[in-house]
Amino acid sequence: METSQDTIKQDCAREALKLIRSHMIIGLGGGSTIGYLIGYIKQAKELHVKIVTPSLKTKLQCLENGLDVLHTETIDHVDLAFDGCDQVDKWLHALKSGGGIHTKEKLIASMADDYILLVDESKVADRLTFEQPVVLEILQDAAAYVKRKAAALGGEPMMRKSAAKDGFTVSDNGHLLMDVFFKQVDDIDILEKDLKAISGVIDTSLFTNVVTRALVAGDSGLRWILKNQNQ
Repeated sequence: METSQDTIKQDCAREALKLIRSHMIIGLGGGSTIGYLIGYIKQAKELHVKIVTPSLKTKLQCLENGLDVLHTETIDHVDLAFDGCDQVDKWLHALKSGGGIHTKEKLIASMADDYILLVDESKVADRLTFEQPVVLEILQDAAAYVKRKAAALGGEPMMRKSAAKDGFTVSDNGHLLMDVFFKQVDDIDILEKDLKAISGVIDTSLFTNVVTRALVAGDSGLRWILKNQNQ
C-alpha cells in the first residue's frame, strides 16, 4: 500500500526529472527516490540519456527498464547527478554511511557539473549531527594504522561487520570499511581533510564540497537548499 512517504518521494523524483535534458550523461545513486526517478525517465519517451551509477542495484534497475548504462571508467564528465544521503545540513555538508559505496559516489559527484541530493525533511539538519558514523574505505594493510590515527582525531573507530557475512564487511572495490563515530566535530571541512590525509584511507563518506544543491521534499511541498544561500 502506498504511503504518504512514498508520495513525497515520488514528488521529489518528478521534480528532479524536470532538470534532465536529452543527450545528458546522468549519475544516479541509490535509494527509493532514485528508483522512482528511473521509472519516470523510462516513461519520458522523448528523453535519451546515458546513466552512470555507483550502485549495482541501481545499475540492474536501469537495465531492467531499458536504460543505457555506461561503465564509469570510460567517462570523465557527468552532466547531472542525483543521489541520496543519511543527512545533509544547510551548508550542504552531507554524510552517507549506510551503503558503503561512498568512494564511487564521490567520484561521480566530482565529475558532475551539478550534484543534487534528493532527500525528505527528516534528513535535513542545521548542522550535521554525526549520529551516524563517518565511513572510511581503507586498505587492509592500513587497518591498525588508520584506527590509531582516526582515534587521535577524536573518533571511535570500529571495523564494519555484518551478521550476513563472516569477518569484516568488504566494499565493492574489495576494501575494508571502517565506521568512525564522533561525539563532537568542531569543523566538518577540516575533519574530512584530516581523515582523507591518513595514509591507507581511500575515501570517506563525509561530503563537504561536492554537493551543489539539495531538493528537499516534505508534507508542505518541495524546497531547495542552494550553495552559498546560508553563507
